Amino acid sequence: MTADSSPDVRLDRALACLRGLSVGDALGSQYFVPVNYPLLKRREVPSGPWQWTDDTEMAGSVVAVLAVHHRIDQDALARSFAEHHDFDRGYGPAVNRMLRLVREGGDWRELAAALFKGQGSWGNGAAMRIAPLGAWYADDPEQATHQAEISAYTTHQHREGVVGAMAVAAAAAFAAAPDGTPGAEALLDGVIDLVPKSAVGAGLRRARDMLDYDDPGTVAAVLGCGRRTTAHDTVPFALWSAARSLGDYEQAFWATAQVGGDVDTTCAIVGGVIAAGKAGTPPTEWVERTEPLPHWVPTSI
Repeated sequence: MTADSSPDVRLDRALACLRGLSVGDALGSQYFVPVNYPLLKRREVPSGPWQWTDDTEMAGSVVAVLAVHHRIDQDALARSFAEHHDFDRGYGPAVNRMLRLVREGGDWRELAAALFKGQGSWGNGAAMRIAPLGAWYADDPEQATHQAEISAYTTHQHREGVVGAMAVAAAAAFAAAPDGTPGAEALLDGVIDLVPKSAVGAGLRRARDMLDYDDPGTVAAVLGCGRRTTAHDTVPFALWSAARSLGDYEQAFWATAQVGGDVDTTCAIVGGVIAAGKAGTPPTEWVERTEPLPHWVPTSI
């Protein structure tokens, strides 16, 4: 075992990523409030505290399971999602119902498979929570995608929902690479090579081809920015934005938030991927204004 692959080091990386995810989530959610619209246009932040949403709550469960099992245990993950489910954190109605039924003894396998008339969910929920897993597996991006796939099935069993999680986990793993974060094109190429053929994958290839575009709004018009809350409408733009601003959390956040859409989720994904890199720490002031991480997330092994 190398120093970079010890459980303690893995957890430290995952926690740093989770903090970045929570800041993006919490601050991004502030711009759904109409009084804050002018602040977003001026790239100004509202006064705190900023409360995070279901993105951070579910990501906390991912980290908690990794800290105990050192891999994804699907039963433990589904149980953690259900036990820590806070209805007021902005979950979608289908997931709210599913997690309530899991708490009441339902089988997550049957419940997740039955969503949306048996097609499974292709929403962005599996992708929004998974960046810390990528940071955990920074030394093995291929394993990050495998574990992300396993994690996704606990709630999302449609191919696109699963691939969205795989892509974000791979991006975070590359960003956290022990030898240093790669460049934007190399990062997206690495992610594309690790995900199967899908609408998410097609979007990622378009995102790579648009890395020289300077206007996030134009890119979002092509790739989507989460307005449909689907994985393929969310992940390609979020990873384009992250790849364009690796090492600069603040720039990545504003480029992502100002195009609108599912802002808390796109900013959670971007914040997690950026913070997975050693140079991607969010501004201290932003961290201080963000609600602390859930008390039940382990900070040591």
